[in-house]
Amino acid sequence: MRKGWPTLILAGISLALASVGPLIFPIAESGTSSLSALALHWMVPAIVLLAIIAIATRKRLPLISHSIFWGALAGMVATVGLECIRISGFHLGYMPGSMPKLIGVLLLDQFMTGPTVLSNIAGWAYHFWNGACFGIVYVLFLGTRRRWLAIPYALVIGTIFMLSPVVRAMGIGYFGLQFSVGFLIVVYLAHLVFGSILGWLSRRLLQAQPSAVWQAARLIFRKTSDEQQPSEYPRATK
Repeated sequence: MRKGWPTLILAGISLALASVGPLIFPIAESGTSSLSALALHWMVPAIVLLAIIAIATRKRLPLISHSIFWGALAGMVATVGLECIRISGFHLGYMPGSMPKLIGVLLLDQFMTGPTVLSNIAGWAYHFWNGACFGIVYVLFLGTRRRWLAIPYALVIGTIFMLSPVVRAMGIGYFGLQFSVGFLIVVYLAHLVFGSILGWLSRRLLQAQPSAVWQAARLIFRKTSDEQQPSEYPRATK
C-alpha cells in the first residue's frame, strides 16, 4: 500500500467514529430511535474502536494516536470553559434547562421518573465525551498549526446545534428565538470560549501538528503526480 494511504484511511475511520457521539442525540430527538439504544449500539462500540486505534497506532502512526488522545483531552478541557458560560446563562434565565440532566435521563431511559445522581453522571459524561469528540475531529481534520481555525470551527458547531432537532424538540424554535435572544448569545459565546481554549490548548499539547487528513492526501497526490510525470532521460535500450 502506498505511503500515506494507511494514515488517510485510519484518519477517516477515526473521524467517523468520533462523529457518532455528537450525532446520536439529535438523531434521537428526531424520533428515529431512543438515545439509550443509540448509545448502547453505536456510541459505546465507537469509543472502544477509537481507543483501539489510538493504542495500535502509537508507534507506527503517531500522528493518528496523538490526534485522538490529545485532541480528546483538549476538547474535554475546552468543554469546561463552555460550561462556565452555559451555566451562567442558565442562572440568568437565558437557557431553558440543564442539557446534561436532560441527556442523562434519556441515556438511562428514565424520562418519566426524572433525574437521579446516576443519570446526572451519565449526562455529564456524555457531554464531556462530545467535547472530546469535537477535539479529535478538529485535530485530525484541521491540525493545530492555525489555532484560530478552532474558533470558526466551534461557531459552526454552535450554529448546527441551534438548527438541530435538539433545539426544535425543546419547543423554542430555530436558534432559540422563541425563548430568548439571550439563548443565541449564550450559545455563541459558549462556543467562542470552547474554540478559543481548544485552539490554544491543542497547540500547546501538540505544537504545530499538521492535519493527518490533509498531510496524507498531499503525500498521496504528490506521489501520484511524480509517477505520472515522464522521465527526463529515456531508458537505454540494448
